[in-house]
This record gives sequence, structure tokens and C-alpha cells, in this order.
Amino acid sequence: MLRRIVIPVVFAVLAWGFWVSPDFKQIAAGVAIFLCGMLSLEEGFRSFTGGALEQLLQRTTDRLWKSLLFGVVTTTIMQSSSLVSVITISFLSAGLLELVQGIGILFGANLGTTTVAWLVAGLGLRVDMAAYAMPLLVFGVILMFQKGRSAKGLGHICAGLGFLLLGIHHMKEGFEAFKAGVELTRFAVSGFPGVVLYTAIGVVATVVMQSSHATLVLIITALAAGQVTYPNALALAIGSNLGTTVTAVLGSLSANEQGKRLAAAHCLFNGVTAVLAVAGVRQFVWLVDRISGGLGIAADDYTLKLALFHTLFNLMGLVVMVPLTGRLVAWLERLIPRPVLLAAQPRYLNAAAVDFPATAVEAVRNEVIHLYENALGLICRTLGLSPDEVFSDKPLGPLAQGRGWGAVPPYPIDEAYQGEIKALFSHIIAFISRATFTWEAGQSARLHWLRNAGAELVEAVKGVKHLQKNLVRYTASTNPAQRAEYQNIRRQMAEALRDLEHTRHTEEGDMLLMAFDHLRLEVEQVEHGLLDRVYGLINGQSISPEAGTSLINDYGYACDVLRHLIQAASTLFPDTRDELHSAQRAVRLDDEELHQVLLESADGADAEEG
Repeated sequence: MLRRIVIPVVFAVLAWGFWVSPDFKQIAAGVAIFLCGMLSLEEGFRSFTGGALEQLLQRTTDRLWKSLLFGVVTTTIMQSSSLVSVITISFLSAGLLELVQGIGILFGANLGTTTVAWLVAGLGLRVDMAAYAMPLLVFGVILMFQKGRSAKGLGHICAGLGFLLLGIHHMKEGFEAFKAGVELTRFAVSGFPGVVLYTAIGVVATVVMQSSHATLVLIITALAAGQVTYPNALALAIGSNLGTTVTAVLGSLSANEQGKRLAAAHCLFNGVTAVLAVAGVRQFVWLVDRISGGLGIAADDYTLKLALFHTLFNLMGLVVMVPLTGRLVAWLERLIPRPVLLAAQPRYLNAAAVDFPATAVEAVRNEVIHLYENALGLICRTLGLSPDEVFSDKPLGPLAQGRGWGAVPPYPIDEAYQGEIKALFSHIIAFISRATFTWEAGQSARLHWLRNAGAELVEAVKGVKHLQKNLVRYTASTNPAQRAEYQNIRRQMAEALRDLEHTRHTEEGDMLLMAFDHLRLEVEQVEHGLLDRVYGLINGQSISPEAGTSLINDYGYACDVLRHLIQAASTLFPDTRDELHSAQRAVRLDDEELHQVLLESADGADAEEG
């Protein structure tokens, strides 16, 4: 609704400006070219977010001061706090970052935005920007037509830098020509009312352009041309800082509760910083004058003074807010609690997580783990057992809701399968299909494995659906031998589920995959010795041949359920970093090797008996 109002108003103001002054066209075109440069830069740096940037982010943000430094450096290099904000929200939503790390990055990004003011004021206004812009545009366009992803990304970066410099040139030239016909300083407002008014104008300008960098460049070029007074320019800079929170808020709309907490922290930081800057503007001006004298900045070099002012009040914000980060995190977690979700509702699959390959993969992995936990709970309940008891340290003997190992009660597994398994897996498949860019990135193989892991879990639940009917029927059988065999299926499945969860939480690295292989071997051993036992029961007339056939089939279903679960766990729980994951998968036993181990084990047992 707000956009429907703002866009026509902006168009009307631009049309009026174009009609009133031809020179206004050059200023507006300069802003548009600068914004195109920002978009091209973002597109270029997005091309390099297929692994290196994500790994750097995870490895260099384990401490708050590292998060701050990461925010400063990346924003300085990419010249886009918006892209840093979007990446941070994406990582946070996917569970790759903790809230305190995300807050540190955004706090640092705020300080990183001050570099654009120094670059424009110290260099951009003193050299011919167009002379450097043209070669960058030429090289950028050539690279953009190349096939390689990296070459295209580099081309976007070169073209973006060229557009940035060209935009600054046109804004500077436009204001120089504009001041000959219109003197904007006549609209200056002095004193505290002027600070408040121009702060609001800075907020509106940044919201409209969706870039505090563009607003700052516009302010500096206008100040250099004498079209805005120094005090009013300081207020505009404060407003641009406050207005940039809109990007974080918009980015958090599609994020989970963590992303929304981060956006709230960003708003709070910028709000506190703006209040401090407005309330203490006179003290900041005095401090700027003193520091400028020490740095050799001329008294009338207001553009560099503006850059210094912008840096100082952002530093003040860090000094005030960083010591309060721990309390801020606790307060935000209370303010925006984690919503209570149904088992079928995805927890990690949101639009914010699909933007980058690493976050898309991690979001899918976490959601498949959610599916895995749903599947284990459903299987336990189908066996007539409480998941809390199965995965506790209590002995398995007295389970089954206090009834011992009695008959399995009926459970609405079809309804549970539709609600807890099929619906969630459908969300996962839909999310993967939206992440089309990843099929060109290195993460595509991991998405393929994760999708297969989800399919394994679906098959496991389908297997227990086939098993349920006879479990309910024959655990209440009047034939003691038949009843004992079905109780044995139930007990062995419960023990295997407990072992699987214990292995998941206690083993690491190569030992984890070896432990999963050991579980697979145990399942094969159970099935390997089944026929002899069933034949013995039939020959002893303890069960009928028909009952024996059903028993063999149901043991097969039970073993298949466990195989599917172990296969899914083998994909989900080892280290997910590409190089380690590949190495770990290489040491796994394949089916032929597992069969060979089983044969050797059987031969060894026969030799001992002989």
C-alpha cells in the first residue's frame, strides 16, 4: 500500500524537476546511474557467494569482535551494507550463525558504510571520475559476456564500479550547473529545527533510493557545490544512516524469528545512534573541528568534515551498544519468541535462506533433520512406544506406556504420515526447486544427497505402515511363539532406533560413519539369521507355514525401515563441509563390501563351531 503511494509521488516530483530545470536531469541521472552501479556490484559479489564467502563468514565470526571486523571489512570492499544485511539475515535464518554474531556483523557494517563518504569526499570530488569510469565499463561489459561464472561476476563488479564513478561525476556536474539557476541553500533551516527536519529528509531519501550510499554521495556532491549548508548536510547524513534500516526490515519479512530479531537489533542500533547524533550534534561538530585540525583538514573543507562526522557518530553507536549486546540478545529473544509450529510446518525453509547456495543447503539440511525427527517419533508411536522413553536411558523392557510388552495399540499412521512426513517433504522439494541457481554451484551435489535422505525417510515410514497391521494383530495372538516373534521385531526396532540416536549424538567424523556402518551390519546379521529360525519354528509346528511367510515379510519390512533410517542419518549427520564430507563418504562400506564382511563373519562363526 505504501509503495503504491510513494512511487507515484516520486514520479511526480521527478517530472516537475525535469520540467523546471534541465540541470536537474543530470543530477537525477547521476543518482540513477549510481544505483545501477550498486545493483551491478551486488550482482557481481553474489557470484562469489557459492562457498568462499560463506566459509569465511563462518570461520571469522566466532567472536563478537571478529563479527564486527567482518562487517566493517566486507561492507568496505563490497560498498553495500544492503548486501551484507541480506547475507547475514540469510545465514541467520538457515541456522549457520547465532544471533550475537549477526548483530556484530550488522554493527560493523554500519561503520563500514562510512568509507564511502571518505572515498567520495577525499578522492571522488578531486579527480575526473568519468576518465576512470569508461575503461571499467568497457572491461566489465566484455567480461559479462563470458561463459564462466567468475568472469561474469568480475564483469559485474567492474561495470558496477564504472557506473558508481560515472554516477558521482554526473551528480557533481549536475549540482555545479544547477546552482547557476537555483540556489537551494535558501531553503536551509538553522538550529535544532533544521537538524530534525533534514534528518527526516535524509530518512525519506534513503527509503526511496534504498541505498544509504547513494544518499551520502548525493549529500556530499550537493555540499561540495554549495547547494546545502554544512549543518543541514550533517543532519541529512544522520537521516541516511537511520533510513538504511528499511533494507534490513524488508529483508527480514520473509525470514524466521532469528531474521526478525536481527532486523530489530539493526533498527535499535541505528535509532540509538541517530538520537545520540541529533541530541549531541553541537558536541560532535566541536569534536570534528578539533580532530580536523589535528589531521590537517582545512577549516572550510566541509566534505571531509562530513565524512569525519559520519564516522564519529557511528563509532559512538558502537561504543554505546556493543557492551550491551548480551542483554540485547536476551531481550530480543523474549520480545520475538520462537513460534510454536506444527510438525508439518517447515522451520528453516524461508525466502531469506534461498538467496545463497550455502544457506539454501544448510536450510534444507536442517529441515531434513526435522523430517528425520518426525519420522523417528512416528515410528516409535506406531510400535506402541513413547519416543521420550525409547530415546532415554531407561531399560527397554518395561516400556510401551506402562503395559510392558503387551499388544501394540492401533495408531492412525496414515493421517500422521500425511501430516508429519509427506507434507514436510513436499515443502523441502518445493524449496529445492526454487533454488535453481545452485545447480550451477558446487552445492548441487549436497542438495541431491539431502533430497535423497528425505526420500529415504519417507520410505522408512512407508515400511512401518506395511508392518503396522500385523504388529497390532500378532502381538495380541494366542499363539505364544508367533506373539514372541512379533514382540522381538518390536524390541529389536526400538533398540536399533536408540542405538541410531546414541551414535548420532556421541560419535564424530570418520568414527560416525564407521558407527553407522556397524549398525547396518547388525541389521544385515538379524535378517541373515532369520530364515533358519523361522524354518525351525515351522518344523517344530510352533507356527504354520502361512504365519512363517508373514513373519519373514514383516522382518523384511522392519529391516528395510532401519536401512532407510541409517542411510538418511549417514547423509545428514557427518561434517557437511564439502571436502570433509567427500572424504568421509569415501571411507564408507558399500553394499558389496558390507555383504563380504557379513560372509566372513558367518564363515568365522562356522569355523568356531566346527
